[in-house]
Amino acid sequence: MTPANFDFHCHSTASDGLLSPGDVARRAAANGVDCWALTDHDTLGGLPEAAEAAGECSLAFVPGVEISIEWRATPIHIVGLAFSAANPALAGGLDALRLGRSERAKRMGEALAAIGIPGVYEGALQYVTNPDLISRAHFARYLVSIGIAREVSSVFQHYLTPGKPGYVDHRWATLEEATGWIHAAGGVAVIAHPGRYKLSGGDTRRLLDDFKALGGQGIEVVSGSHSPDHVLHFARLARHYAFHASRGSDFHGPEESHVDLGRVAQLPLDLKPVWRLFL
Repeated sequence: MTPANFDFHCHSTASDGLLSPGDVARRAAANGVDCWALTDHDTLGGLPEAAEAAGECSLAFVPGVEISIEWRATPIHIVGLAFSAANPALAGGLDALRLGRSERAKRMGEALAAIGIPGVYEGALQYVTNPDLISRAHFARYLVSIGIAREVSSVFQHYLTPGKPGYVDHRWATLEEATGWIHAAGGVAVIAHPGRYKLSGGDTRRLLDDFKALGGQGIEVVSGSHSPDHVLHFARLARHYAFHASRGSDFHGPEESHVDLGRVAQLPLDLKPVWRLFL
């Protein structure tokens, strides 16, 4: 019997994806996804279109969001799943998060101009659907378009991560705030793609300790950015902390993503799937 195909991490043009929410739903359905969550960065704006398109495709849909936080000076992402999108605590918290993005983007443009790459903020706006959600991905796409690098991942590596010339810090939500908003809305909080964070083994465990203490219930074991070794490692941590395991492609678009919607590996069979908490 073929396992059900769940994909609980992907993005649309409502944040930094390349396809509309409806087109992401249709692509997920065409790829054989059975149940899907749209998890745009810090916004719920794409959920109505996503839900409508999923219904038209007979694709089970779960509301989702990916919240930008900072934990001990490290940027971390928390995915929220299966919440009430009308909840004022969640909606208000995300509204506050988005307020600072535009100012941060302008400062990123200034930082890049200072090293001899002018006009990047204005160029990045060409790639933005929602100006309140201009992100590093939009900057990276513009820098690729003008020949600074061949691909988006290279731009991040050399210009847009902490310690690089185009990175500008920002006051994101705290771990406590993000988990609190998700829980207030009746949702499930999940640590997104833990293999991407530049944390030591000890700091990873401290993050998971804090997350568990705040009522966090899930961890992405299988992700489009995880290697097979990552899957083994975070499966062990899921067992240790009794977390439910999630699975998601982190799909942004066919030209950029390592893995297409629904095409990541299945979860290890002994783990507790996160969808058991709400399906």
